[in-house]
Amino acid sequence: MSDQSLDKEFYDLNDWQLAALCAALSERMFPNFALFARLMEFGDVQQVRRILDGVWDHLGNSGAKMNFEVQLDNVESNMPNLDEYDMYGASPALDAVVALCSTLNTVIASDPGEVINVANMSRESVATFIEMTADDQISDEELVRYINTHELMQQEDDFQAVILEILQDDISRTEALSELRELAHNDGYSNLGICDSE
Repeated sequence: MSDQSLDKEFYDLNDWQLAALCAALSERMFPNFALFARLMEFGDVQQVRRILDGVWDHLGNSGAKMNFEVQLDNVESNMPNLDEYDMYGASPALDAVVALCSTLNTVIASDPGEVINVANMSRESVATFIEMTADDQISDEELVRYINTHELMQQEDDFQAVILEILQDDISRTEALSELRELAHNDGYSNLGICDSE
């Protein structure tokens, strides 16, 4: 389901750009985890938030030091087990945590394939969410059209295209990171249009 043309462009990015792209995708998925964690009293939202902030700080060369290998274990301990949580919200929450794991892996050892996986996972997460709202009487063909033309999927595709544009723009790393972080924060709304404000 991925956009092949974007995949190709991922391979032209350098190490910090790949990690920044991954961080932006994780940032935008974070509210899905935060809301699930708060409602289910699961995991440690503050810890996950701190680790994601640590990635941004590291990318911005703020001098903050974080051992990302150690943090991987902390992130993994926040993964909801889908066998234990028989509810839709567990799935996008898990996707958000898996995306952050991939982000840490990309910081540790850059791999465009890992970033493509996160980009595809974010789209899949949106597609699954849209599919739940679809009329179950429609044909597979109509469903695919419904998903691809849905506002949330359009926003997801636009978001992924814009983060690539920012990274390919002739602007400073600091400026690019600042733009990415603000765009990905999306006023606190996730890729599913979910906001975790109490």
